[in-house]
Amino acid sequence: MTADKTDLLAIIDAQEAKLVFPAFDEETAIEIGKRLLKRARHDKAPVVINIRTPDRVLFHAALPGSSPDNDHWARRKSNVTLRFHKASMRVGESYRQKGRTVGPDYGLDPLDYAVHGGSFPVRVTGTGVVAAITVSGLASEEDHAMIVDVLEDYLK
Repeated sequence: MTADKTDLLAIIDAQEAKLVFPAFDEETAIEIGKRLLKRARHDKAPVVINIRTPDRVLFHAALPGSSPDNDHWARRKSNVTLRFHKASMRVGESYRQKGRTVGPDYGLDPLDYAVHGGSFPVRVTGTGVVAAITVSGLASEEDHAMIVDVLEDYLK
């Protein structure tokens, strides 16, 4: 375990603690989705954007250059966030530091769970995690950073 990787866990923990919503509903999901869409278009990012609860899609967009594979990655990453109530990048880094994998060590099918960056929990004050915001199509860290940047701007 390197100090840099330990710092990464602390950074993500701080992001999760800071980026908490006072409330979250369909309109909020659409607004966040539109902001992510604007950012992705500006960056010409070939991504899929997905915001969902455990049983319902609230926002979905596939930008030029993305592929159906990105939809599957988004689903798998959001499954991690909704199961563990943590950013998928945080779960993945924690697993790597412990030498564990999503499959055999936790009994989760890797076809349904991806511990790579790009899904972030929607945590509501007094309620907890109610949804996942996911971006797929860039490098793991870039997917994660796009979400965090948009949420930092939205929640300030």
